[in-house]
Amino acid sequence: KYIKDESVDLCYIDPPFNSKRNYDQIYNNLGKEDRAQAQAFIDTWTWDDHANQGLDEIFSNDQGHFTQQSIDLIAGLTKVLGKGGLLAYLVSMTLRIAEIYRVLKLTGSFYLHCDQTASHYLKLLIDSIFCSQGGDFKNEIIWKRKSGRGETNHKSSRFGVSTDTILFYTKSNQSCFNSQFSFEVEGYSNYVDKSFKYVDENGRRYQADNLASPSPRPNLMYEYKGYKPPATGWAISKEKMEQWDQEGRLHFPKDTTGRIRRKRFLDELQGKPIQNLWDDIQPISSQDKERLGYPTQKPEALLERIIQASSNQGDIILDAYCGCGTTVAVSQRLDRQWIGIDITYQSISLILKRLEDAFGQGILEQIQLNGIPKDMKSAEALANKKDDRTRKEFEKWAVLTYSNNRAVINPKKGADKGIDGIAYFRGEQDEPEKIILQVKSGNIKSGDIRDLQGTLTLEKAAMGILITLKEPTKEMIKTAKSAGIYQNQYMSQSYDIISMVTIREIIEEKKRLSIPLGYEVLKSAEKQKEVKATQLTLGI
Repeated sequence: KYIKDESVDLCYIDPPFNSKRNYDQIYNNLGKEDRAQAQAFIDTWTWDDHANQGLDEIFSNDQGHFTQQSIDLIAGLTKVLGKGGLLAYLVSMTLRIAEIYRVLKLTGSFYLHCDQTASHYLKLLIDSIFCSQGGDFKNEIIWKRKSGRGETNHKSSRFGVSTDTILFYTKSNQSCFNSQFSFEVEGYSNYVDKSFKYVDENGRRYQADNLASPSPRPNLMYEYKGYKPPATGWAISKEKMEQWDQEGRLHFPKDTTGRIRRKRFLDELQGKPIQNLWDDIQPISSQDKERLGYPTQKPEALLERIIQASSNQGDIILDAYCGCGTTVAVSQRLDRQWIGIDITYQSISLILKRLEDAFGQGILEQIQLNGIPKDMKSAEALANKKDDRTRKEFEKWAVLTYSNNRAVINPKKGADKGIDGIAYFRGEQDEPEKIILQVKSGNIKSGDIRDLQGTLTLEKAAMGILITLKEPTKEMIKTAKSAGIYQNQYMSQSYDIISMVTIREIIEEKKRLSIPLGYEVLKSAEKQKEVKATQLTLGI
Protein backbone atom coordinates (compact mmCIF):
# COMPACT_ATOMS: atom_id res chain seq x y z
CA LYS A 1 0.00 0.00 0.00
CA TYR A 2 1.76 3.11 -1.23
CA ILE A 3 -1.05 5.42 -0.08
CA LYS A 4 -1.84 5.73 3.62
CA ASP A 5 -5.33 5.38 5.09
CA GLU A 6 -7.35 8.60 5.10
CA SER A 7 -4.64 10.70 3.43
CA VAL A 8 -6.37 11.94 0.24
CA ASP A 9 -8.65 14.99 0.00
CA LEU A 10 -10.17 14.36 -3.43
CA CYS A 11 -10.22 11.41 -5.81
CA TYR A 12 -11.35 11.65 -9.43
CA ILE A 13 -11.28 8.62 -11.70
CA ASP A 14 -12.11 8.22 -15.37
CA PRO A 15 -11.90 4.42 -15.60
CA PRO A 16 -12.74 2.28 -18.63
CA PHE A 17 -16.50 2.32 -19.26
CA ASN A 18 -16.86 -1.35 -20.30
CA SER A 19 -17.50 0.06 -23.78
CA LYS A 20 -16.26 -3.10 -25.53
CA ARG A 21 -13.70 -1.07 -27.48
CA ASN A 22 -9.91 -0.99 -27.70
CA TYR A 23 -8.37 2.48 -27.64
CA ASP A 24 -5.29 3.46 -29.63
CA GLN A 25 -2.94 6.34 -28.96
CA ILE A 26 -2.44 8.45 -32.09
CA TYR A 27 1.06 9.73 -32.71
CA ASN A 28 1.98 12.70 -34.90
CA ASN A 29 1.89 11.91 -38.63
CA LEU A 30 5.50 12.15 -39.73
CA GLY A 31 6.23 12.79 -43.40
CA LYS A 32 5.11 9.92 -45.59
CA GLU A 33 4.73 7.58 -42.64
CA ASP A 34 1.29 6.26 -41.85
CA ARG A 35 0.02 7.26 -38.47
CA ALA A 36 1.61 5.01 -35.90
CA GLN A 37 -0.73 3.72 -33.25
CA ALA A 38 -0.03 2.07 -29.93
CA GLN A 39 -2.76 0.48 -27.91
CA ALA A 40 -3.36 2.73 -24.91
CA PHE A 41 -5.83 0.46 -23.14
CA ILE A 42 -8.37 -2.27 -23.75
CA ASP A 43 -11.96 -1.69 -22.66
CA THR A 44 -13.20 -5.18 -23.40
CA TRP A 45 -13.73 -7.31 -20.31
CA THR A 46 -13.87 -11.10 -20.09
CA TRP A 47 -14.25 -13.51 -17.20
CA ASP A 48 -10.74 -14.86 -16.55
CA ASP A 49 -8.36 -15.80 -13.73
CA HIS A 50 -8.04 -12.16 -12.65
CA ALA A 51 -11.82 -11.91 -12.31
CA ASN A 52 -11.99 -15.14 -10.31
CA GLN A 53 -9.22 -13.92 -8.00
CA GLY A 54 -11.01 -10.61 -7.53
CA LEU A 55 -14.30 -12.33 -6.72
CA ASP A 56 -12.56 -14.58 -4.17
CA GLU A 57 -10.93 -11.53 -2.58
CA ILE A 58 -14.31 -9.82 -2.16
CA PHE A 59 -16.11 -12.87 -0.79
CA SER A 60 -13.31 -13.89 1.59
CA ASN A 61 -12.83 -10.28 2.78
CA ASP A 62 -9.68 -11.29 4.68
CA GLN A 63 -8.56 -7.70 5.24
CA GLY A 64 -12.04 -6.42 6.05
CA HIS A 65 -11.95 -3.87 3.20
CA PHE A 66 -15.41 -4.68 1.87
CA THR A 67 -18.73 -3.79 3.46
CA GLN A 68 -21.34 -6.48 3.88
CA GLN A 69 -23.55 -4.49 1.51
CA SER A 70 -20.93 -4.57 -1.26
CA ILE A 71 -20.35 -8.30 -0.77
CA ASP A 72 -24.11 -8.98 -0.92
CA LEU A 73 -24.41 -6.76 -4.01
CA ILE A 74 -21.69 -8.63 -5.93
CA ALA A 75 -23.17 -11.96 -4.80
CA GLY A 76 -26.56 -10.89 -6.13
CA LEU A 77 -25.11 -9.57 -9.39
CA THR A 78 -23.24 -12.85 -9.88
CA LYS A 79 -26.60 -14.64 -9.88
CA VAL A 80 -28.27 -12.04 -12.11
CA LEU A 81 -25.47 -11.34 -14.62
CA GLY A 82 -23.49 -14.59 -14.56
CA LYS A 83 -19.73 -14.76 -14.81
CA GLY A 84 -19.18 -12.68 -17.93
CA GLY A 85 -17.59 -9.45 -19.06
CA LEU A 86 -19.91 -7.08 -17.19
CA LEU A 87 -19.42 -8.87 -13.87
CA ALA A 88 -15.64 -8.94 -14.43
CA TYR A 89 -15.76 -5.17 -14.91
CA LEU A 90 -17.85 -4.63 -11.75
CA VAL A 91 -15.59 -6.89 -9.68
CA SER A 92 -12.58 -4.84 -10.81
CA MET A 93 -14.36 -1.59 -9.95
CA THR A 94 -15.35 -2.94 -6.51
CA LEU A 95 -11.71 -3.65 -5.67
CA ARG A 96 -10.63 -0.18 -6.77
CA ILE A 97 -13.49 1.80 -5.16
CA ALA A 98 -13.00 0.02 -1.81
CA GLU A 99 -9.34 1.15 -1.91
CA ILE A 100 -10.39 4.70 -2.80
CA TYR A 101 -12.71 4.75 0.22
CA ARG A 102 -9.80 3.56 2.38
CA VAL A 103 -7.42 6.35 1.34
CA LEU A 104 -9.95 9.20 1.40
CA LYS A 105 -9.96 11.49 4.40
CA LEU A 106 -13.20 11.75 6.38
CA THR A 107 -13.63 15.14 4.68
CA GLY A 108 -12.79 13.71 1.24
CA SER A 109 -14.78 13.68 -2.00
CA PHE A 110 -14.99 11.13 -4.82
CA TYR A 111 -15.93 11.72 -8.47
CA LEU A 112 -16.38 8.78 -10.85
CA HIS A 113 -16.60 9.60 -14.57
CA CYS A 114 -18.57 7.07 -16.63
CA ASP A 115 -21.23 6.86 -19.34
CA GLN A 116 -24.60 5.20 -19.76
CA THR A 117 -23.06 1.73 -20.29
CA ALA A 118 -22.79 0.78 -16.62
CA SER A 119 -23.57 3.94 -14.62
CA HIS A 120 -26.62 2.32 -12.99
CA TYR A 121 -24.51 -0.58 -11.67
CA LEU A 122 -21.69 1.73 -10.60
CA LYS A 123 -24.06 3.90 -8.57
CA LEU A 124 -25.31 0.85 -6.67
CA LEU A 125 -21.72 -0.20 -6.14
CA ILE A 126 -20.60 3.14 -4.69
CA ASP A 127 -23.75 3.30 -2.55
CA SER A 128 -22.84 -0.08 -1.05
CA ILE A 129 -19.33 1.12 -0.16
CA PHE A 130 -19.76 4.81 0.69
CA CYS A 131 -23.35 5.30 1.87
CA SER A 132 -23.34 2.17 4.03
CA GLN A 133 -20.48 3.69 6.06
CA GLY A 134 -21.84 7.19 6.55
CA GLY A 135 -20.90 8.60 3.17
CA ASP A 136 -23.27 10.64 1.03
CA PHE A 137 -24.36 10.70 -2.60
CA LYS A 138 -24.25 14.34 -3.72
CA ASN A 139 -24.92 14.57 -7.44
CA GLU A 140 -25.30 12.78 -10.71
CA ILE A 141 -23.57 15.31 -12.95
CA ILE A 142 -24.30 15.25 -16.67
CA TRP A 143 -21.53 16.58 -18.86
CA LYS A 144 -22.94 17.59 -22.24
CA ARG A 145 -20.33 17.14 -24.91
CA LYS A 146 -21.11 19.37 -27.86
CA SER A 147 -20.00 16.81 -30.42
CA GLY A 148 -20.90 13.56 -28.75
CA ARG A 149 -19.79 10.24 -30.13
CA GLY A 150 -22.50 8.06 -31.56
CA GLU A 151 -24.46 10.92 -33.14
CA THR A 152 -27.37 9.45 -35.03
CA ASN A 153 -27.98 9.45 -38.73
CA HIS A 154 -31.05 8.39 -40.72
CA LYS A 155 -30.05 4.70 -40.37
CA SER A 156 -29.55 4.74 -36.60
CA SER A 157 -31.64 2.55 -34.31
CA ARG A 158 -31.38 4.82 -31.27
CA PHE A 159 -30.96 8.43 -30.15
CA GLY A 160 -27.45 9.84 -30.26
CA VAL A 161 -25.32 9.88 -27.12
CA SER A 162 -23.69 13.24 -26.38
CA THR A 163 -23.34 13.11 -22.59
CA ASP A 164 -21.19 11.49 -19.92
CA THR A 165 -22.12 10.92 -16.29
CA ILE A 166 -20.04 11.94 -13.28
CA LEU A 167 -21.11 10.46 -9.94
CA PHE A 168 -20.19 12.69 -6.98
CA TYR A 169 -19.93 11.23 -3.46
CA THR A 170 -18.43 12.35 -0.16
CA LYS A 171 -17.08 10.22 2.67
CA SER A 172 -19.04 12.23 5.26
CA ASN A 173 -21.10 15.41 5.64
CA GLN A 174 -17.93 17.31 6.60
CA SER A 175 -16.58 17.50 3.07
CA CYS A 176 -15.16 20.58 1.37
CA PHE A 177 -17.30 22.24 -1.30
CA ASN A 178 -16.63 25.55 -3.06
CA SER A 179 -19.53 26.72 -5.26
CA GLN A 180 -18.57 27.18 -8.89
CA PHE A 181 -19.85 29.76 -11.37
CA SER A 182 -19.75 30.13 -15.15
CA PHE A 183 -20.49 32.76 -17.78
CA GLU A 184 -20.75 30.06 -20.45
CA VAL A 185 -23.84 28.25 -19.17
CA GLU A 186 -26.46 27.78 -21.86
CA GLY A 187 -29.01 30.62 -21.71
CA TYR A 188 -26.75 32.91 -19.67
CA SER A 189 -26.65 35.66 -22.30
CA ASN A 190 -30.46 35.69 -22.46
CA TYR A 191 -30.58 35.85 -18.67
CA VAL A 192 -28.24 38.87 -18.69
CA ASP A 193 -30.25 40.68 -21.39
CA LYS A 194 -33.51 40.09 -19.56
CA SER A 195 -32.39 40.73 -15.96
CA PHE A 196 -29.76 43.48 -16.23
CA LYS A 197 -31.83 46.14 -17.97
CA TYR A 198 -30.74 49.21 -15.96
CA VAL A 199 -27.62 51.35 -16.50
CA ASP A 200 -26.33 53.78 -13.84
CA GLU A 201 -24.69 57.19 -14.40
CA ASN A 202 -21.29 55.48 -14.73
CA GLY A 203 -22.49 53.19 -17.51
CA ARG A 204 -22.59 50.08 -15.30
CA ARG A 205 -25.38 47.60 -16.03
CA TYR A 206 -27.29 46.33 -13.03
CA GLN A 207 -30.26 44.31 -11.84
CA ALA A 208 -32.70 45.86 -9.31
CA ASP A 209 -32.96 43.13 -6.67
CA ASN A 210 -35.45 42.69 -3.84
CA LEU A 211 -34.53 44.27 -0.46
CA ALA A 212 -37.46 42.93 1.57
CA SER A 213 -36.80 40.80 4.65
CA PRO A 214 -38.12 37.22 4.46
CA SER A 215 -39.57 37.58 7.98
CA PRO A 216 -40.66 40.61 10.11
CA ARG A 217 -38.09 42.08 12.53
CA PRO A 218 -38.76 45.29 14.53
CA ASN A 219 -35.28 46.78 13.98
CA LEU A 220 -35.74 46.52 10.20
CA MET A 221 -39.05 48.44 10.15
CA TYR A 222 -37.75 51.93 9.31
CA GLU A 223 -38.46 54.62 6.72
CA TYR A 224 -35.58 55.74 4.49
CA LYS A 225 -35.62 59.01 2.50
CA GLY A 226 -39.39 59.00 2.43
CA TYR A 227 -39.64 55.37 1.24
CA LYS A 228 -41.70 53.22 3.57
CA PRO A 229 -40.48 49.73 4.51
CA PRO A 230 -42.03 46.57 3.06
CA ALA A 231 -44.63 44.78 5.19
CA THR A 232 -41.90 42.46 6.58
CA GLY A 233 -39.28 45.20 6.85
CA TRP A 234 -35.98 45.70 5.03
CA ALA A 235 -33.45 42.90 4.61
CA ILE A 236 -30.62 45.10 5.98
CA SER A 237 -30.09 47.47 8.90
CA LYS A 238 -30.37 51.27 8.54
CA GLU A 239 -26.58 51.56 8.87
CA LYS A 240 -26.08 49.13 5.98
CA MET A 241 -28.73 50.98 3.96
CA GLU A 242 -26.79 54.23 4.40
CA GLN A 243 -23.52 52.53 3.44
CA TRP A 244 -24.97 51.08 0.24
CA ASP A 245 -26.55 54.45 -0.56
CA GLN A 246 -23.14 56.15 -0.31
CA GLU A 247 -21.62 53.44 -2.51
CA GLY A 248 -24.33 53.89 -5.15
CA ARG A 249 -25.75 50.42 -4.62
CA LEU A 250 -29.41 51.43 -4.16
CA HIS A 251 -32.05 51.81 -6.84
CA PHE A 252 -34.66 54.47 -5.96
CA PRO A 253 -38.00 54.52 -7.84
CA LYS A 254 -39.17 57.98 -8.98
CA ASP A 255 -42.25 57.70 -6.76
CA THR A 256 -41.74 57.22 -2.99
CA THR A 257 -44.66 54.83 -3.01
CA GLY A 258 -42.37 52.42 -4.81
CA ARG A 259 -39.77 50.16 -3.24
CA ILE A 260 -36.04 50.73 -2.78
CA ARG A 261 -34.12 47.91 -4.39
CA ARG A 262 -30.51 46.74 -4.37
CA LYS A 263 -28.29 47.22 -7.42
CA ARG A 264 -26.55 43.99 -8.44
CA PHE A 265 -23.89 45.03 -10.95
CA LEU A 266 -23.22 42.82 -13.94
CA ASP A 267 -19.46 43.45 -13.79
CA GLU A 268 -19.32 42.04 -10.24
CA LEU A 269 -20.98 38.75 -11.06
CA GLN A 270 -19.03 35.51 -10.99
CA GLY A 271 -21.45 34.01 -13.47
CA LYS A 272 -24.40 31.73 -12.88
CA PRO A 273 -24.02 29.08 -10.18
CA ILE A 274 -23.16 25.73 -11.73
CA GLN A 275 -25.91 23.12 -11.52
CA ASN A 276 -25.60 19.39 -12.26
CA LEU A 277 -25.92 19.88 -16.04
CA TRP A 278 -22.51 20.93 -17.35
CA ASP A 279 -23.12 22.22 -20.84
CA ASP A 280 -20.45 24.94 -20.87
CA ILE A 281 -17.28 22.83 -21.22
CA GLN A 282 -16.30 21.82 -24.72
CA PRO A 283 -14.71 18.44 -25.45
CA ILE A 284 -11.21 18.37 -26.91
CA SER A 285 -11.31 18.89 -30.68
CA SER A 286 -8.77 17.76 -33.26
CA GLN A 287 -7.37 21.31 -33.40
CA ASP A 288 -7.36 21.98 -29.66
CA LYS A 289 -4.09 23.19 -28.12
CA GLU A 290 -4.60 20.70 -25.27
CA ARG A 291 -4.90 17.69 -27.56
CA LEU A 292 -2.13 15.15 -26.98
CA GLY A 293 -3.53 12.34 -29.10
CA TYR A 294 -4.60 10.17 -26.19
CA PRO A 295 -7.99 8.45 -26.49
CA THR A 296 -10.71 9.64 -24.10
CA GLN A 297 -8.61 12.67 -23.09
CA LYS A 298 -10.75 15.05 -21.03
CA PRO A 299 -10.50 18.86 -21.18
CA GLU A 300 -8.58 20.60 -18.43
CA ALA A 301 -11.60 22.85 -17.75
CA LEU A 302 -13.57 19.79 -16.60
CA LEU A 303 -10.95 18.77 -14.06
CA GLU A 304 -10.38 22.37 -13.02
CA ARG A 305 -14.04 22.66 -12.01
CA ILE A 306 -13.98 19.43 -10.00
CA ILE A 307 -10.68 20.21 -8.27
CA GLN A 308 -11.67 23.78 -7.40
CA ALA A 309 -15.10 22.67 -6.14
CA SER A 310 -13.91 19.90 -3.82
CA SER A 311 -10.40 20.87 -2.70
CA ASN A 312 -8.23 23.78 -1.64
CA GLN A 313 -4.62 24.74 -2.32
CA GLY A 314 -2.18 22.23 -0.85
CA ASP A 315 -4.74 19.40 -0.75
CA ILE A 316 -3.85 15.94 -2.06
CA ILE A 317 -5.58 14.86 -5.29
CA LEU A 318 -5.64 11.22 -6.44
CA ASP A 319 -6.37 9.93 -9.93
CA ALA A 320 -6.27 6.14 -9.95
CA TYR A 321 -6.71 5.86 -13.75
CA CYS A 322 -4.62 8.85 -14.75
CA GLY A 323 -4.24 8.05 -18.48
CA CYS A 324 -2.56 11.03 -20.15
CA GLY A 325 -2.42 12.99 -16.89
CA THR A 326 -5.06 15.72 -17.18
CA THR A 327 -5.88 15.51 -13.45
CA VAL A 328 -2.17 15.57 -12.62
CA ALA A 329 -1.45 18.59 -14.86
CA VAL A 330 -4.41 20.61 -13.56
CA SER A 331 -3.61 19.75 -9.94
CA GLN A 332 -0.06 20.98 -10.49
CA ARG A 333 -1.29 24.23 -12.05
CA LEU A 334 -3.75 24.83 -9.19
CA ASP A 335 -1.08 24.28 -6.51
CA ARG A 336 -2.38 20.95 -5.25
CA GLN A 337 -0.31 17.92 -4.34
CA TRP A 338 -1.16 14.89 -6.44
CA ILE A 339 -0.89 11.14 -6.86
CA GLY A 340 -1.37 9.49 -10.26
CA ILE A 341 -1.75 5.77 -10.93
CA ASP A 342 -2.01 3.90 -14.23
CA ILE A 343 -1.55 0.30 -15.33
CA THR A 344 0.84 1.00 -18.21
CA TYR A 345 4.23 2.70 -18.36
CA GLN A 346 3.15 4.21 -21.69
CA SER A 347 0.77 6.48 -19.78
CA ILE A 348 3.38 7.30 -17.15
CA SER A 349 5.80 8.22 -19.93
CA LEU A 350 3.24 10.50 -21.58
CA ILE A 351 2.50 12.22 -18.25
CA LEU A 352 6.20 12.80 -17.57
CA LYS A 353 6.61 14.44 -20.97
CA ARG A 354 3.43 16.49 -20.49
CA LEU A 355 4.63 17.77 -17.13
CA GLU A 356 8.10 18.59 -18.45
CA ASP A 357 6.62 20.50 -21.41
CA ALA A 358 4.19 22.43 -19.21
CA PHE A 359 6.22 23.10 -16.06
CA GLY A 360 9.86 22.70 -16.99
CA GLN A 361 12.44 19.97 -16.43
CA GLY A 362 12.66 20.77 -12.71
CA ILE A 363 9.37 19.02 -12.04
CA LEU A 364 10.82 15.63 -13.01
CA GLU A 365 13.25 15.85 -10.09
CA GLN A 366 10.33 16.24 -7.67
CA ILE A 367 8.33 13.19 -8.80
CA GLN A 368 8.49 9.94 -6.87
CA LEU A 369 7.97 7.00 -9.24
CA ASN A 370 6.64 3.72 -7.85
CA GLY A 371 6.06 0.37 -9.54
CA ILE A 372 8.74 0.78 -12.23
CA PRO A 373 12.34 -0.52 -12.26
CA LYS A 374 14.76 1.42 -10.05
CA ASP A 375 17.55 -1.15 -9.89
CA MET A 376 18.66 -4.29 -11.72
CA LYS A 377 16.74 -6.58 -9.38
CA SER A 378 13.40 -4.88 -10.08
CA ALA A 379 14.17 -4.68 -13.81
CA GLU A 380 14.86 -8.42 -13.94
CA ALA A 381 11.69 -9.13 -11.97
CA LEU A 382 9.57 -7.13 -14.45
CA ALA A 383 11.30 -8.70 -17.47
CA ASN A 384 10.72 -12.24 -16.17
CA LYS A 385 7.00 -11.87 -15.35
CA LYS A 386 4.93 -14.82 -16.56
CA ASP A 387 2.09 -12.54 -17.70
CA ASP A 388 2.76 -11.46 -21.32
CA ARG A 389 0.92 -8.16 -20.77
CA THR A 390 3.09 -7.28 -17.77
CA ARG A 391 6.27 -8.41 -19.52
CA LYS A 392 5.41 -6.10 -22.41
CA GLU A 393 5.58 -3.24 -19.90
CA PHE A 394 9.29 -4.01 -19.46
CA GLU A 395 9.85 -3.40 -23.17
CA LYS A 396 7.81 -0.17 -23.07
CA TRP A 397 9.70 1.05 -20.02
CA ALA A 398 13.09 0.29 -21.60
CA VAL A 399 12.26 1.98 -24.92
CA LEU A 400 10.60 5.07 -23.43
CA THR A 401 13.15 5.56 -20.65
CA TYR A 402 16.14 5.29 -22.97
CA SER A 403 14.53 7.60 -25.56
CA ASN A 404 13.48 10.18 -22.93
CA ASN A 405 9.82 9.43 -23.76
CA ARG A 406 10.31 10.42 -27.40
CA ALA A 407 9.83 7.05 -29.11
CA VAL A 408 6.75 5.36 -30.55
CA ILE A 409 5.85 2.01 -29.01
CA ASN A 410 5.14 -0.83 -31.42
CA PRO A 411 1.69 -2.16 -30.39
CA LYS A 412 2.04 -5.51 -32.15
CA LYS A 413 2.45 -8.61 -30.03
CA GLY A 414 4.19 -11.80 -31.03
CA ALA A 415 5.47 -11.28 -34.57
CA ASP A 416 6.62 -7.69 -34.01
CA LYS A 417 9.11 -7.79 -36.92
CA GLY A 418 11.92 -7.12 -34.46
CA ILE A 419 10.59 -3.66 -33.59
CA ASP A 420 9.69 -2.62 -30.04
CA GLY A 421 9.90 1.12 -30.66
CA ILE A 422 10.68 3.73 -33.31
CA ALA A 423 12.25 7.18 -32.90
CA TYR A 424 12.56 9.79 -35.64
CA PHE A 425 15.26 12.31 -36.52
CA ARG A 426 15.84 14.85 -39.30
CA GLY A 427 17.30 13.26 -42.42
CA GLU A 428 19.31 14.66 -45.34
CA GLN A 429 16.20 15.34 -47.45
CA ASP A 430 14.58 17.19 -44.54
CA GLU A 431 12.24 14.24 -44.01
CA PRO A 432 12.04 12.00 -40.93
CA GLU A 433 14.46 9.09 -40.73
CA LYS A 434 13.80 6.11 -38.46
CA ILE A 435 15.70 4.59 -35.57
CA ILE A 436 14.55 1.05 -34.73
CA LEU A 437 14.66 0.10 -31.04
CA GLN A 438 14.61 -3.55 -30.01
CA VAL A 439 14.55 -4.94 -26.45
CA LYS A 440 15.97 -8.33 -25.49
CA SER A 441 15.44 -9.71 -21.99
CA GLY A 442 16.77 -13.22 -22.62
CA ASN A 443 20.01 -14.68 -23.92
CA ILE A 444 21.57 -12.71 -26.76
CA LYS A 445 23.97 -13.64 -29.54
CA SER A 446 25.67 -12.16 -32.59
CA GLY A 447 22.81 -13.43 -34.75
CA ASP A 448 20.51 -10.93 -33.02
CA ILE A 449 22.68 -8.12 -34.39
CA ARG A 450 22.43 -9.50 -37.93
CA ASP A 451 18.66 -9.88 -37.53
CA LEU A 452 18.39 -6.24 -36.46
CA GLN A 453 20.48 -5.23 -39.47
CA GLY A 454 18.03 -7.09 -41.70
CA THR A 455 15.12 -5.28 -40.02
CA LEU A 456 16.77 -1.93 -40.79
CA THR A 457 16.96 -2.86 -44.45
CA LEU A 458 13.32 -4.01 -44.61
CA GLU A 459 12.05 -0.94 -42.75
CA LYS A 460 14.35 1.49 -44.62
CA ALA A 461 15.59 2.69 -41.25
CA ALA A 462 18.85 4.61 -40.77
CA MET A 463 19.90 3.18 -37.41
CA GLY A 464 19.08 0.47 -34.93
CA ILE A 465 19.51 0.19 -31.15
CA LEU A 466 19.51 -3.09 -29.24
CA ILE A 467 18.57 -2.73 -25.57
CA THR A 468 19.64 -5.81 -23.60
CA LEU A 469 19.06 -7.06 -20.09
CA LYS A 470 22.19 -9.20 -20.24
CA GLU A 471 25.69 -7.94 -21.01
CA PRO A 472 26.70 -8.35 -24.68
CA THR A 473 29.74 -10.42 -25.65
CA LYS A 474 32.83 -8.97 -27.32
CA GLU A 475 31.81 -10.79 -30.51
CA MET A 476 28.41 -9.04 -30.46
CA ILE A 477 30.00 -5.63 -29.97
CA LYS A 478 32.38 -6.35 -32.87
CA THR A 479 29.47 -7.43 -35.10
CA ALA A 480 27.54 -4.25 -34.24
CA LYS A 481 30.55 -2.01 -34.96
CA SER A 482 31.02 -3.68 -38.35
CA ALA A 483 27.69 -2.21 -39.52
CA GLY A 484 29.41 1.17 -39.91
CA ILE A 485 28.54 4.72 -38.94
CA TYR A 486 25.88 7.28 -39.90
CA GLN A 487 26.08 11.06 -40.12
CA ASN A 488 24.24 13.81 -41.99
CA GLN A 489 24.50 17.59 -42.33
CA TYR A 490 22.29 18.21 -39.29
CA MET A 491 24.45 16.14 -36.94
CA SER A 492 27.55 17.44 -35.17
CA GLN A 493 28.98 13.93 -34.83
CA SER A 494 28.67 10.46 -36.30
CA TYR A 495 26.72 7.58 -34.73
CA ASP A 496 26.95 3.80 -35.00
CA ILE A 497 24.37 2.41 -37.40
CA ILE A 498 23.81 -0.36 -34.88
CA SER A 499 24.46 0.36 -31.22
CA MET A 500 23.88 -1.55 -28.03
CA VAL A 501 22.89 -0.35 -24.58
CA THR A 502 22.28 -2.43 -21.48
CA ILE A 503 19.57 -2.06 -18.85
CA ARG A 504 22.37 -1.66 -16.31
CA GLU A 505 23.66 1.40 -18.21
CA ILE A 506 20.14 2.85 -18.39
CA ILE A 507 19.54 2.41 -14.65
CA GLU A 508 22.95 2.90 -13.05
CA GLU A 509 24.65 5.27 -15.52
CA LYS A 510 21.47 7.07 -16.64
CA LYS A 511 22.48 6.47 -20.24
CA ARG A 512 20.02 7.98 -22.75
CA LEU A 513 19.62 8.28 -26.50
CA SER A 514 21.95 11.13 -27.52
CA ILE A 515 20.93 11.41 -31.18
CA PRO A 516 19.09 14.76 -31.65
CA LEU A 517 15.49 13.89 -32.49
CA GLY A 518 14.17 16.57 -34.80
CA TYR A 519 10.61 15.21 -34.82
CA GLU A 520 8.35 14.84 -31.80
CA VAL A 521 6.11 11.78 -31.96
CA LEU A 522 3.73 13.20 -29.38
CA LYS A 523 2.22 16.67 -29.32
CA SER A 524 3.74 18.88 -26.63
CA ALA A 525 1.65 20.24 -23.79
CA GLU A 526 1.32 24.01 -23.43
CA LYS A 527 3.89 25.74 -21.25
CA GLN A 528 2.39 26.66 -17.86
CA LYS A 529 4.72 27.70 -15.07
CA GLU A 530 7.90 26.52 -13.43
CA VAL A 531 7.29 23.90 -10.76
CA LYS A 532 7.57 24.52 -7.04
CA ALA A 533 9.62 22.05 -5.03
CA THR A 534 7.23 19.50 -3.56
CA GLN A 535 6.67 15.76 -3.40
CA LEU A 536 4.55 14.29 -6.20
CA THR A 537 3.81 10.65 -6.95
CA LEU A 538 3.27 8.58 -10.09
CA GLY A 539 2.93 4.82 -10.14
CA ILE A 540 1.71 1.74 -11.95
